[in-house]
Amino acid sequence: MTFADANTVIIADWRAGQIHALQLPPSASVTAKPFNLKNVSAPIAKALDTKPDKLRFEDMAFRPGAELAYITVSVDRGNSVPTPALVSVDAEGKVSVINLSKTPHTSVEVKDRPAADKVLWRSVPEASFIATDMKFYDGKLYVAGLSNQKFASTLRIYDFPFKGDATATSIEMYHAVHNQNETRAPIRKMTVVTLNGEPSLVAAYTCTPLVTIPLKDLKDGAHVTGKTIAELGWGSAPVDMVTFDAGQGPMVLLINSRKSADLMSVASIAEASAQPGLTTPIKLPNETLLGLKSTSIPMTGIAQLGDQNKEFLGALRPNTETGDMELVSIRKGAFFRLSDFISEYDFADYKYRPGDAYQGSHKMLRTDEGYSDLAKRTDQ
Repeated sequence: MTFADANTVIIADWRAGQIHALQLPPSASVTAKPFNLKNVSAPIAKALDTKPDKLRFEDMAFRPGAELAYITVSVDRGNSVPTPALVSVDAEGKVSVINLSKTPHTSVEVKDRPAADKVLWRSVPEASFIATDMKFYDGKLYVAGLSNQKFASTLRIYDFPFKGDATATSIEMYHAVHNQNETRAPIRKMTVVTLNGEPSLVAAYTCTPLVTIPLKDLKDGAHVTGKTIAELGWGSAPVDMVTFDAGQGPMVLLINSRKSADLMSVASIAEASAQPGLTTPIKLPNETLLGLKSTSIPMTGIAQLGDQNKEFLGALRPNTETGDMELVSIRKGAFFRLSDFISEYDFADYKYRPGDAYQGSHKMLRTDEGYSDLAKRTDQ
């Protein structure tokens, strides 16, 4: 799921083999505020007339300028195929259900899809990977995923509004962990940035190569070899990739399923992309990373991440103790929530030393996270 503009959300439906662009009614202007919803499973389930354990959370995106998180879910209603649903959630926890049958929309078919009987791990349909990520850029929709072609990893580009078929480029890249060129595993998460004057795709794959591809190379029917600029660690899959500028220049943040997040400046990605790229394997067990160096960020256990506004990222994440799905904001630049931990600073009799560098940030984060009463302690 991604937004083309403030009123148009685009959703991929792999079961139908289609991509839909939904035209939403205009939203009211609201004041930005952080999300601190410790359980969105229950209100979403109530709005959809089901139980929380019948929900499968699929994707999330923030509507530009609206301070609304749009969440796609699959609902198990006892049928062989779950029912898709789309809801919006505001910072107060109000859930609104978008009526998919009554919302104006246009659709386009995804051609050359994997056959219905093709599965991975005996039960995962290959067709469920026809849209592993989508990005809207300069009037076009970029869709990463699989096709039924020999070189299955495919980047489809649709003109928008939809008109005609997509162009399709097969993508190959060198994977330093596996020491081979790979043509089947799809791009899992991606973004578009300008590198050395060229609009380019920055793409992350499972286990975790980082690859750059100039957009000008993505031509219909072409076979492109991306440049592998980093090996960020094995045994993990990309969850989300966002770009933002929090005052230190454009940054790319990659959230992973089994390891810490990777933060990289666009400038450092551009510098790495100007080099020849990786062509040799990592050397286990002592050399586990290669190429571009990222900054390890303590953002783990996140199911979906979105760019909420200039100050905050929004995270959909399961609570490890209760299993409830949370929807919370994380301040850009801090990249963690202070209330996730108990530390020396949290005891009521703690006194900050004069000039303590953390005093101001703790006050800000406690306020962000809904603990304004505890934030006052920093003034004592």
